[in-house]
Amino acid sequence: MAYFSGLSETLKMTFVQIMIFSAIAVVIFLYGMIANLQKWGTGVTGYGLEPQAGQKGSALRFLKTWWGQVMEESHAPHAKPILEVLILDIIFQRRILKRSSLRWFMHFSIFAGWMALFSLSGMMFAVEMIEKIGVHLPFSPAEFRELLAFPNYVFGYILLIGVLIAIVRRLFISEVREATIMYDWILLAGVFIITVSGFIADGIRTGLIWGFGLDPVTAPPAALFHSIISLLFCIAYIPYSKYIHVIATPLAILANKGGE
Repeated sequence: MAYFSGLSETLKMTFVQIMIFSAIAVVIFLYGMIANLQKWGTGVTGYGLEPQAGQKGSALRFLKTWWGQVMEESHAPHAKPILEVLILDIIFQRRILKRSSLRWFMHFSIFAGWMALFSLSGMMFAVEMIEKIGVHLPFSPAEFRELLAFPNYVFGYILLIGVLIAIVRRLFISEVREATIMYDWILLAGVFIITVSGFIADGIRTGLIWGFGLDPVTAPPAALFHSIISLLFCIAYIPYSKYIHVIATPLAILANKGGE
């Protein structure tokens, strides 16, 4: 964990401190998700809307109702098998593809890149924790990090391509630009900064092109910045932003059996 040692020789974060910070980010995320589930449990369907006076939401009620809708047999013309909906509508996003191939490529690149990088980070975290509790593995955390280097780069570039397409669309396509507000730019800028900071942190460490010739001693603070902003923006902030749609939309699609 020396790679994430801190901002300077006098200002460092230990592995335990990083784990505590990660736990705080997860708690913030869970608190926000429970609040959203409670809101949805009152019947509120619009993003940012508040329940009517006197209504009290229940996260458990919402989950039970949602699961009941998912499992019930539907005879509606649009209804598809759950596995088909999960693979084609949620993972491969065929509904967006029917509308616009460019928009689909943008969405799928961001979705695939984000989820893959999140999974790879989770695998790295698991290896770190297993090593800390004394369980022997056939490889060290440092070796496993190097093993993940190539897929991290691949999915990092996939995410970056999707973000760049989103930026270009908002700059040069009039109807998209007119529908974009400052809040949308902030969300997009956050993903862009996280993606680029990850490339830079690794580039400084390895001496590759993304390092821009920066001194290797700046690798730990660059990596720490990337880790902290990722925890805050990609985990803690999701339930409180429009990015909640990455959770809400699949739930709605599954409940609706893939309907429009």
